Amino acid sequence: MSTLQASHPLHAFPARPWPGLARALRRVAVGGAALLLPALLLVVWQVAVERHWVSAQILPPPSRVLETFGELWASGDLWFQLSISLQRVLIGSLIGGALGLLLGLAMGLSRQAEAYLLPLFQALSQVPVLGWIPLLMMLVGIDEALKYLVIAKAVLVPLTLNTFSGIRSIPPSYLEVARVYRLGLLLRLRRVILPAALPSIFTGVRFALTKGWIALVTVELLASSEGIGYLMVDGRQMFQLDLVIVAMLVIGLVGLVLDQGLALVETRLQRWQRQAF
Repeated sequence: MSTLQASHPLHAFPARPWPGLARALRRVAVGGAALLLPALLLVVWQVAVERHWVSAQILPPPSRVLETFGELWASGDLWFQLSISLQRVLIGSLIGGALGLLLGLAMGLSRQAEAYLLPLFQALSQVPVLGWIPLLMMLVGIDEALKYLVIAKAVLVPLTLNTFSGIRSIPPSYLEVARVYRLGLLLRLRRVILPAALPSIFTGVRFALTKGWIALVTVELLASSEGIGYLMVDGRQMFQLDLVIVAMLVIGLVGLVLDQGLALVETRLQRWQRQAF
């Protein structure tokens, strides 16, 4: 009996072969579960229209929406409208991002700048983007400048506040080391302040781009003759609800891709910061 036990020790058998495969299968299972509800809704939607529970003129079936998407993609119209919107988001975000970063740095590094700027900034930031559009339309008209300014305002607020809070949350010991080594302002910014505040700043960038994308769609719905938001207006005016739904799905998909892509970069930045500090 003892010989049998000795010839087959328990620790000689591998506990779990191919742990990477098990993790991959779990991820596939989780992803499949996440897709189950949307797939079920699509089936119910299609059946409801085919059985005339809902009029196809009121709610086009998913097959018609897919067909419309294919037609827009093949004609190039969808990509044309989307490229205009993405260009507006890029330019407006660069303007608002640059101003937000400068304001956040100024308030984070200077108590005097904080005392002068923060109350005014907080008061102005309480006015939603939609509330700024009538004033900006009177000042600059309804051309591209209006879109850029609305997006810039939407981006400015979260990026400024996150940059400010990121700098103020830097551990005092980091700044003390910089003073001991007598680093100048530029060296302190490059080697201490910005690396330490980078995760908070990038969280602001992620939130700001989401706000900017929503602001763009809003202003395109109200004052535009091009862009993905205008595509929704065009579909509503012609009572082509399949076109409206396609535009809605594209807007949601682009927003999701932007958010998840930036979330991935944010995670890697946080990992880099933990290793660096």
